[in-house]
Amino acid sequence: MTWDRGRLERVRDAVLTGAPDPGVRPEIRASWQRSLAAAVDPDRARPRHTYRQDDVPELRAGHPLAAALPVLRDTLVDAAEQARHMMIVTDERGCILWREGAREVLRRAERVELVEGTRWSEDSIGTNAMGTALSDDRPVRIHSAEHLVSAYHPWTCAAAPVHDPETGRLIGTVDVTGPEETFHPMTLSLVTAAARLAEHRLATLTAQRDERLRATNLPHLAGLGGVPGALLSPRGRVLAAHPAGRFPERVTLPERGDRVLVDHGIEGGTSTPVEGLLEPLGEGWLLRLPAPDGPVLPGLTLPFLGARTAVARRAGRAVRLGLRHAEVLTLLALHPEGMTADQLAVALYGDGGRPITVRAEIHRLRRHLGEDTVRTQPYRLAARVDADFLRLREALRDGRVRDAAAEAARGPLLPVSESPAVRAEREHLLVATRSAVLRSGDPDALWTLVRAGEADDELRRRLRHTLPSGDPRRDELRWCPVER
Repeated sequence: MTWDRGRLERVRDAVLTGAPDPGVRPEIRASWQRSLAAAVDPDRARPRHTYRQDDVPELRAGHPLAAALPVLRDTLVDAAEQARHMMIVTDERGCILWREGAREVLRRAERVELVEGTRWSEDSIGTNAMGTALSDDRPVRIHSAEHLVSAYHPWTCAAAPVHDPETGRLIGTVDVTGPEETFHPMTLSLVTAAARLAEHRLATLTAQRDERLRATNLPHLAGLGGVPGALLSPRGRVLAAHPAGRFPERVTLPERGDRVLVDHGIEGGTSTPVEGLLEPLGEGWLLRLPAPDGPVLPGLTLPFLGARTAVARRAGRAVRLGLRHAEVLTLLALHPEGMTADQLAVALYGDGGRPITVRAEIHRLRRHLGEDTVRTQPYRLAARVDADFLRLREALRDGRVRDAAAEAARGPLLPVSESPAVRAEREHLLVATRSAVLRSGDPDALWTLVRAGEADDELRRRLRHTLPSGDPRRDELRWCPVER
């Protein structure tokens, strides 16, 4: 059943003033709570202008959904124009990159800043189809006063998320928006079908690229002779390998540099991580591993979150570290491609750092930890690194907020360190974790940070808003004031 605007506005006002639940859809109530916890003003909020109009063409050209735009146009634009609607395509942050449809609606949308370059995530402009589809990762329709912000009550919209077929990651949304009086109950189904067609188009293009890459570059793989190796897609998916069946489906590519750790299978079903060398091949990569009789890298565990006294474990042996050595290992773990003495000097000491001091510290660290663990020219770790701060970065990158909260609950990275680069990374992890957990509205992730003492009042208020009534965790939050 579709309610009229007056009924929806009375429901909205009742919920915002804390009245008993009048029957609003659960997904809308949850979105309102997330939006209010992000301090969105229901009466005066306007979307953030993340990009200038001049920046939009370049952003479009570099976005993966550009390749699927013809399919989206064929599926949606004619229908949108006939229904006095418009098609909108956003990136993964909710920023509008494309708008096409009825001119009358496009002009009307400009008056409420529903334009290219604005950000329509829930934390920017509250409940709306694009932002809520991104937050819930599923298709959604938002009609009239189901929008949190009153300026958008005259509008109705339906949006569906679009995923990268190669990685599964969310890359944007496709949306149909128009005046509330032109609402049609089939719009959501149409938008959902368009999103699936876009994903199918991207998958087809990916398969064609993979076949082209294999056909062009298999001679490079054959040229390795008896050395194990693989052809990788631009994002690290294994397209061909020798020997077959001994590589994972995907290799995590480094942010910088040409070295990567690979779990390379051996006979008997076990796995031995080894360091490989990446060579660019235009569209993809050639991965070269050491010869079968090459050395096996030792394990190095760095539990540095919350560590005021650092202890590493090398090949299972506990090694107590001074603060400076812990800082060096942190920086080398963050830069697997290696760092020069000059780079380490600036990272450790600031602009006044001296490379000769770094060389002395590295010399002492190699003697203490093992000379085969830290290589030179450039300085880099020759080990299978397991670091809690790297796991936190990976969880944030992949959107696994519960895992990120669990790692962050251990404490800040080397909390007593004054190294400029370590301080910067520490602050980045704290801010990024807080933002990701707030943005997700996940009660378990929020609870983890609150229990660990890593939460501020906003996180506590968000948790109180998010926890369902009757949850025993609410009793432990009674001491925390809640803004009305």
